Amino acid sequence: MWQSLLETAKYSPFKNPVSVAHCEPANNDKMLSPVPGRTIGFAATPIRQPGDSCDFGSPKYFALCGLGGILSCGLTHTMVVPLDLVKCRLQVDPGKYKSLIHGFKVTIAEEGSRGLAKGWAPTFFGYSVQGLGKFGLYEYFKILYSDLMGEENAFLWRTSLYLAASASAEFFADIGLSPFEATKVKIQTTPGFANTFREAVPKMYAQEGTNAFFKSLVPLWCRQIPYTMMKFACFERTVELLYKHVVPKPRADCTKGEQLVVTFAAGYIAGVFCAVVSHPADTVVSKLNQEKGSSALDVAKKVGFGGLWKGLGPRIIMIGTLTALQWFIYDFVKVSLGIPRPPPPEAPESLKKKLAAEGK
Repeated sequence: MWQSLLETAKYSPFKNPVSVAHCEPANNDKMLSPVPGRTIGFAATPIRQPGDSCDFGSPKYFALCGLGGILSCGLTHTMVVPLDLVKCRLQVDPGKYKSLIHGFKVTIAEEGSRGLAKGWAPTFFGYSVQGLGKFGLYEYFKILYSDLMGEENAFLWRTSLYLAASASAEFFADIGLSPFEATKVKIQTTPGFANTFREAVPKMYAQEGTNAFFKSLVPLWCRQIPYTMMKFACFERTVELLYKHVVPKPRADCTKGEQLVVTFAAGYIAGVFCAVVSHPADTVVSKLNQEKGSSALDVAKKVGFGGLWKGLGPRIIMIGTLTALQWFIYDFVKVSLGIPRPPPPEAPESLKKKLAAEGK
């Protein structure tokens, strides 16, 4: 996996590519840009900081960020499969599974403790694929859009920048996730259908063809894109606010361990908001993959407004913990592999001068 990721770094859309083998900067003063002939204005840092293993904005940088996303999403989603399984069953059969604790009791009584691990394989592979796109493409689109906007506008409109970059990344990431998510939900919510990934896929294809794996893509976008927009924008701004108002010293003076604590705290705060904004669509996805031949609108009408919010409590616990751990793992991978980690953004000097001249 490592080799295949680094191989992709040999092919670059840049006019002035860096050396993947030695990660040598294309020039000494400016960072590479996804827009040929231009340089990055937002996050105005040198190409190489002490301890960095590659140049910020280089193909190797994006490949390593994608690797961080694979580890971040694949491991964390697999870790919470038992909670996710009960949450899905609460959504599709609230009469049988009356609460989170009751859901665990019923599942263990009927299927044993091994039943709680149903769907782990499509979860691991699906969210690894999604993590590759989510984090790798987010870093790419953030640099691309900030360069197109220009240094000053990228800082002033940075929340919009985070929202646009994360939405773009998630759009593509979900195309890879959709077949695995459909299989996972089918295994977890349809009694007796299949116990393993290998058993479920041919059965689903025989019943509905390729539509079985992509019929929930639009609801998946409706769930995941708002979730990811909140996840990245809320995290980025929360980190900025924590260092500004809570942490008693600048990030540069914090140890790597202290920085990771801030990352975890900001990730959990972002996760709570993520769970709320994406939950109705999550309920629709769960029901849609359980009921053959139904549309997203049919499911929404059937469960009603109140039904769309079933299982929100378990999901807040799951997504809050999940998001915090994902950011922690992603940042830990960056620290461990020497991937550049720009500090929270500051107003560029040109903007500071303008604001000073205007008396602001």
